[in-house]
Amino acid sequence: MNTAFKSNVYPIRRPDNEVPKSRQQIKKESLLETLRKAIRLKHYSKATERVYATWVSSFIDFRIVRHSEVHGAKAIEEFLTYLAVEKKVAASTQNQAFNALLFFYRRVLGQEPGEINASRAKKPMRVPVVCTREEVQAILEQLKGDIWLVVALLYGCGLRSEVDCLSLRVKDIDFGQGTVTIRESKGGSARVLNIPSAVVDRLQRHLQKVKAIHDMDLREGWGVVELPGALARKYPNANREFGWQYLFPAATRWVNQENGDQGRPHIHPSAIQKAVKSARVAARINKHVTPHTFRHSYATHLLEDGETIRTVQELLGHKSVKTTMIYTHVMQKKTSVKSPLDRLLR
Repeated sequence: MNTAFKSNVYPIRRPDNEVPKSRQQIKKESLLETLRKAIRLKHYSKATERVYATWVSSFIDFRIVRHSEVHGAKAIEEFLTYLAVEKKVAASTQNQAFNALLFFYRRVLGQEPGEINASRAKKPMRVPVVCTREEVQAILEQLKGDIWLVVALLYGCGLRSEVDCLSLRVKDIDFGQGTVTIRESKGGSARVLNIPSAVVDRLQRHLQKVKAIHDMDLREGWGVVELPGALARKYPNANREFGWQYLFPAATRWVNQENGDQGRPHIHPSAIQKAVKSARVAARINKHVTPHTFRHSYATHLLEDGETIRTVQELLGHKSVKTTMIYTHVMQKKTSVKSPLDRLLR
């Protein structure tokens, strides 16, 4: 019998004013911490870590509320069916939960769940929203400062917002080679892209500003940045070096409650989302434009300019060309076939 969710953890002494945690809560926290460590060993992104932890937490809570006694594949099937039938989640959301639970069972519980036959959410064929070149320009004209530079890189290099662009460090920019290096993208992939010449001057001035901010932080006893993976242990003093600082640091500083380190995170993704929405409204564009729309637009415009699908696949960092093929559907909408109405009313 699977005992993964049975606990042998005994309550510890706590202050009188603190509500003691149940054994289930303690076991859940322990499992989630083990999950986070396993994810970090695989060098997955922080976004993946948050998403996987959220789904596993929901899965454990679901089993507790339902008093579920099934295990392995049956437990996963039960939860995925609940998401599809009762919560009516999108297919991509259900697949996300599926991947999180597979990782949890294999890497944390050390079990192979077996064949999973859950009710699957229907996956509709969706064509991505793409801006015209004029619409991209109109939105950029409504932006300024760091946000303008972020959006310019999203479109100019086809970057994802948080995983690629906001996670960039100062050392990832090489003006000598004219390149920007994406080191830990979605799926752990890395790629090197050309810096658009249109942003080079602004980017150089931006780095001067970032350097001044970092120097000020160091003088005031701050200046520490979180390092990926185990680099903090391997290079104890690297977290104060300018090269490791985020390319787009936040306006406010933070304090790590675990070790007392003080430093700056990168700009929060929600700040980019809000700025893009405001710019879209100001530019009187009625499409649903998000930061990710600029990545879609980058790919589509490259294909329109004659780049091959394989080249665009490599630039986007897609593992499969099938993922990149979606942009050909956007181009197919632009057909030379004339509508019968045009022939009738010409």
